[in-house]
Amino acid sequence: MTRPLDGITVVTLEHAIAAPFCTRQLADLGARVIKVERPGTGDFARDYDERVQGMASHFVWTNRSKESITLDVKHQEAQKVLAKLLQGADVLVQNLAPGAAARLGLSFEALHAMHPRLIVCDISGYGDDGPYRDKKAYDLLIQSESGFLSVTGSHAEPAKAGCSIADIAAGMYAYSSILAALLQRGKTGKGSRIDVSMLESMVEWMGFPMYYAFEGAEPPPRAGAAHATIYPYGPFAAGDSAAVMLGLQNEREWAAFCKVVLLRPELAADERYCSNSRRVANRDALSALILRTFSQLTAEQVVSRLDEAQIANARVNDMHGVWQHPQLRARERWTQVPTPNGLIPALLPPGRTDAYAPRMDGVPGLGQHTQAILEEIGWPAEAIEAMRRDGAI
Repeated sequence: MTRPLDGITVVTLEHAIAAPFCTRQLADLGARVIKVERPGTGDFARDYDERVQGMASHFVWTNRSKESITLDVKHQEAQKVLAKLLQGADVLVQNLAPGAAARLGLSFEALHAMHPRLIVCDISGYGDDGPYRDKKAYDLLIQSESGFLSVTGSHAEPAKAGCSIADIAAGMYAYSSILAALLQRGKTGKGSRIDVSMLESMVEWMGFPMYYAFEGAEPPPRAGAAHATIYPYGPFAAGDSAAVMLGLQNEREWAAFCKVVLLRPELAADERYCSNSRRVANRDALSALILRTFSQLTAEQVVSRLDEAQIANARVNDMHGVWQHPQLRARERWTQVPTPNGLIPALLPPGRTDAYAPRMDGVPGLGQHTQAILEEIGWPAEAIEAMRRDGAI
């Protein structure tokens, strides 16, 4: 089977998470992704930790199915290599420091005349104009700037997301924008420029709390793992100290919850709890009532009652629980990919399809493909060796 992006070549000057996450999605769909890294050190995410057979957890997650070439892009000979790579590229992705790509002659404006079909995707913290254009931006800083921290955490203090949510948001908008640009190029024959801002990506995801605070209204409070504006919706402890997550969405479910789970059908009409807004206003009293019932049950018994009442629920898994999740195993969502240090498990991309098999190739070692790529684009052996001596590769 062919994959949707077979025949598409992506050249990427990327580091950390947002751009690598974007380009890994493109590789999943079959694109050839050539990752340009700094000689000697490479993508600094390679050194974040050593948790995966001596490799960094962030790096193995976001860099499978890519080819790594090391180039000192400030070196004259390396610039010639990069120019040659761009001749055969469909997409250039970069998330270098603000202004760095333009200084290297890699802006869309500088490239478009020579490569009119090239799509250039720039990923940055704040976008390429405005007063914040030159500010450095990391995931936690964007979580803060976008207001995410103001609605996440406990009443006492804010908390960051446990994963790189701002990077992921920007990476996914870059990915979908590139797919749209490829479709547009199919109609017009011309490449285009994409400017993805981490801030704008996260603010888009903040749409609900922003509109909840519309025209100066009180914003949603921080509510820990519970929902800020729907109740009951969150974790509750059972009598065996295990937590069960549950969520109610409407009055029909509230009536079923009272009858089947709490065994208190009369509560459904109690004026303190007969609408979501009233349950939110009286959440402390309702929480005490729920916990009093749950304290007499194990988590398994609570889940059984919730299932009987058709109330949405979940276990509060840790990472070990997710690795062993029976649903992922039953749907055969795990495979293995090679790395320089051996095989590791990898989750197949979401969106299972019978149209093609996703590309699930290896995680590259630093500069693993340098020699092969240079030979492929016509660099003679003596020139490659000279570049190696000069530190250009």
